[in-house]
Amino acid sequence: MLLAASLLMAGCAQDSGAGDAVDTGFVPGDGSVREWAPGDREDPVTIAGTDFAGNPVSTADWAGDVVVVNTWYAGCAPCRAEAPDLVALANGRAADGVRVLGINTQDDAGAAQAFERTFDVPYPSIADANGSVIAKLSGVVALQAVPTSVVLDQEHRVAARVIGKADASTMKALVDDLLAEQGPAGTATPAAG
Repeated sequence: MLLAASLLMAGCAQDSGAGDAVDTGFVPGDGSVREWAPGDREDPVTIAGTDFAGNPVSTADWAGDVVVVNTWYAGCAPCRAEAPDLVALANGRAADGVRVLGINTQDDAGAAQAFERTFDVPYPSIADANGSVIAKLSGVVALQAVPTSVVLDQEHRVAARVIGKADASTMKALVDDLLAEQGPAGTATPAAG
């Protein structure tokens, strides 16, 4: 479990070397996207834990919704850069059946809640200091950087992953495609053009 958390944090970890050309101290993912066709998706996943206010959170409570799971921590520059877009997604698409869930493996409650206040974050984030939530998700999809966004379809199967800062238009397209999917497991209808 610690290995999974360590690998995840490596994407946005402080660089201890003096050769960092841009002196940002971060090594983010490149924003690359991978999608899985409905027939290629693994079994549904349930992500559960406790948020920073001590409340239980589980994707099982969001049956039928598309869920965007985003790994982050307060000191991660790309996480801060994408936060407004995730907030807009959560606020603007909730009525469409879209949920956003954060997973934070590094921050204590004070740092995480300060970040949430700064960006007016309306969605919960699971405190995952021991890496158990990340480890469970890592068994389904590789998480190689912070931030990483994993998009679950309406059956909560992993349908897409964005490594690094997620572009708002890319996230919108991924969510729209999943909302357009209908029918029994493993089948989809074409999205209306």
